[in-house]
Order: sequence, then C-alpha cells, then structure tokens
Amino acid sequence: MSVSDNKQWGVAMNEATDTVQPVKVTLFRWAGAWGPFKVNIPCGECSLTLDVIKDTFDTDLEGIPVELDVRDWLSEWWKPLFKGGWHAPIVMVEGRLINQGQALNRGVLTEAIINAYAKRSEVSGNLLFGKATCPHCVRAKGYLDEAGINYTYHDVVRDPRALYEMLARVKPIVGPKTPTTVPQIWLDGRYVGGADQLSKLLEREVEPNPDRGQCSLSAKAA
Repeated sequence: MSVSDNKQWGVAMNEATDTVQPVKVTLFRWAGAWGPFKVNIPCGECSLTLDVIKDTFDTDLEGIPVELDVRDWLSEWWKPLFKGGWHAPIVMVEGRLINQGQALNRGVLTEAIINAYAKRSEVSGNLLFGKATCPHCVRAKGYLDEAGINYTYHDVVRDPRALYEMLARVKPIVGPKTPTTVPQIWLDGRYVGGADQLSKLLEREVEPNPDRGQCSLSAKAA
C-alpha cells in the first residue's frame, strides 16, 4: 500500500516550476504485512516524520515542486534495504537515503530537496545572496541600487533555505573545495560572482578590500 501526494508549491526563488520535474520524497513507515507478520502497533516517529515532511513542504520549501510517496515498510522491506535503509521511518530523496530510525530533521530534508531541485532547474531574474554583517554585500546592493537594477535579496544567515540554495547553485560552478563567500550574485539568470565581479560588470571602480580573502572567482596565486 502506498499514498502519493504530488503537489506544486508556488514559485521558488524567481524560478518557473511548471516545467520542472517534481523532487520525489519517499517515506517507508512502520506498517504493512509480510507473510504471517503484520504491524499492529502504530509508529509514533513515523507519524511525526510524515507531519514534519508535509509542514516542511508547505513552509521551508514553498515554491518547489515535490512528490511524496508513503510506503508500508514491512510489505516492501527489501526496497530501501538496497539503499541502506532498514529501520523505519526511512526517508529518501530521489532514491538517496537521508534519514532512518528516528524522527526526521527538517533541515536535512530541506537541504536534500534543494540540492536535487537545483540540478534540474535554472536560476532566473536578479538574485543577491548575502548577510547583514557583510560590508561587501552592502557594497553590492549599493551598486545594484545605483544602477537601477531590481533584485531579490536573500539573507543566508537568517534563512536556511537561502543558504542551501546558494551552496547548491555555487558549488558546481566554483568547485567543492573552493570556499563560498558572500555576496553571490546572479543577473538575468547568469552567474556574476561577488561584489568585485559585479563592480567590473557595471564598469565601476573596485574599492580595495585588504581584509578580504580570495573570492570564489579570484585568480589563484602563482
């Protein structure tokens, strides 16, 4: 027995979702039957995990197309076993095990879904990921404001989803070993980089940054 819930949750971070395949989330709960064995005792952590998944879809992941498939573990115990899942509740995202044996951490779910979604969707519009205490983020916002460019700002400290989104988008560009700094900027869906790259793109003088380390696009030292 399975329960499927395929739902589109609005529009995610300036991206159209109508043509993006939903990210599939599978929950194997402590239920079902196998031969003479049948689950008679409800699993409280499975129920809690299901509630966490649905609430995360509606809040933290609003705008991202997702598909939830709830399966009875005892009736199909061998399916998650091949992925390392043997203790319900078992949660998988796109077939990858992210949680088992305990109530789900919503941050783990959010990160896994955003990572999967970023691989199959493109950025559109003008985005700036930053944080309130970053002077270079302030500088970048000033450049955009002075140029009359409308943009959407995401604070990666206050909004975990924004942090996961930024990392999922930037890491494939700069490489997994390159430190990811802020700000990170996209214009018209095209990756720009940090404040210095934005300044050059807008043909503005770059202010010296003696206290700043290498940005993600800086030339490597010889």
